[in-house]
Amino acid sequence: MQRLTWDSFDAALREHANLIVNFTADWCPDCRRIKDAYAAFPERFPQFAFAVVDTEVSPDLAERFDVRGIPSLLVFRNGELADRLYSRDAKTVKQVEDFVAKQVAVAP
Repeated sequence: MQRLTWDSFDAALREHANLIVNFTADWCPDCRRIKDAYAAFPERFPQFAFAVVDTEVSPDLAERFDVRGIPSLLVFRNGELADRLYSRDAKTVKQVEDFVAKQVAVAP
């Protein structure tokens, strides 16, 4: 799983037509709850690239994309923010899996 920082984020956007980024932090209980499921997504959903931003390491990226709560999943298509799963809706593995499956279903 690619861990993105300010320096690598834009390159990842250029490299991947479909990218989902999990904004997370090690101290966050909801983030830990979905971590293993999220780590399995690249194999389950090969239509997308998946990455992680640690908001403690890269708070500037969280601010850039107005991430107010974690975990938050942001979906990028062709370098543009296309959708997001807010932290209030990312409390369980099922919520996150359903969101990702929906993104795969509508991906070009």
